[in-house]
Amino acid sequence: MTTKRSIFEDVPAESSPRGRPQGEGPGPGLIDRGTGRGRRATRIWLFILFAMVVVMIAVGGLTRLTDSGLSITEWRPVSGALPPMSIEAWQVEFDKYRATPEYRLQNQGMSMAEFQFIYWWEWGHRQLGRAIGLVWALGLGLLWATGRIPRDWTGRLLLLGALGGAQGAVGWWMVSSGLEGSMLDVASYRLATHLGLAFVILGVIAWFAFKLGRQSGDLLQARRHGEAKLFGMSTGLMHFAFLQILLGALVAGIDAGRTYTDWPLMAGEFLPPDPLDLAPVWRNFFENEGLVQFLHRMAGYLLFIYGLVVWRRSRSSGNDGTRRAFDMMAGMMVVQVLLGIATVIAAAPWHLGLLHQLGAVTLWVLILRARFLSRYPQRQNLRGKGATA
Repeated sequence: MTTKRSIFEDVPAESSPRGRPQGEGPGPGLIDRGTGRGRRATRIWLFILFAMVVVMIAVGGLTRLTDSGLSITEWRPVSGALPPMSIEAWQVEFDKYRATPEYRLQNQGMSMAEFQFIYWWEWGHRQLGRAIGLVWALGLGLLWATGRIPRDWTGRLLLLGALGGAQGAVGWWMVSSGLEGSMLDVASYRLATHLGLAFVILGVIAWFAFKLGRQSGDLLQARRHGEAKLFGMSTGLMHFAFLQILLGALVAGIDAGRTYTDWPLMAGEFLPPDPLDLAPVWRNFFENEGLVQFLHRMAGYLLFIYGLVVWRRSRSSGNDGTRRAFDMMAGMMVVQVLLGIATVIAAAPWHLGLLHQLGAVTLWVLILRARFLSRYPQRQNLRGKGATA
């Protein structure tokens, strides 16, 4: 004799068609058949690239904080992989650096040991870029040779290589701006372009990894339950966060974070003194330390407010996984604001500057994950429990 079940009681897997729990949709169909190993292998490779890009961003930040970025004055993608191997070779590199404005105007009298310190930082930065390119090429080649590239993913994976190559070219375009004239550092807008592209690459890798973490059929079904309004709002938040990242790069490029160290005011006033004293006026938005820091602060406040609005909207989601994703995003946003304030008050020491930059990386990825789950919500049973990735 069978017993009556509560309408909220879970049905055992063996009771549902094809041995799958009810409410999870159909099992893998033709679209996913035979792709499991390829998707897992590709995702692992993307995770490796993701970790390397995060390290690259951190090393790039330290390279800037140690004023090491202009120590190598040539772009040699292949031959530059080998550092100077003799005293004579080191002297040649040092002589090239002594011809730069940074040496003449800021580091006059630098010793060989001091030069080697900044040289190794920049060499390591470039070497890591080469390593990322090598891991991309070898990984893609191996996936292709073993037939494990997921269906319709070849173009997307090639896009990553194209973005990486563009990043190398942008990096040299940035460095070259500080090798002539009277520039003591690289142009701030070129630094912002370089860092912005790094975050684009990181975001693309993360998005691809999110999609490969679930079968194509599952994503198609999940999208029917997506929350269009929340997805649109989180897309706006993503764009706003990217703008704030660019403004942060402008602050870093001219060391504006070390100029006004009081908070919440700037030199005792709401507006910094002489915010438009450079001519032509547009230069102030890239080179005026007070105005650039002011814009970064104001954008940070607005981003935080809008982030809370988006988080509040996520409270109405019926999906536990989606709400948790936005909870994590909002929590990290609070941490990042506090890190930013601490960095300003302490005059941007390297350790706080690096933490603030890594905080931006973490927040960026959490925004992308929350946005992803608003479009492709996780499966869950009728109780709202047991959501699966």
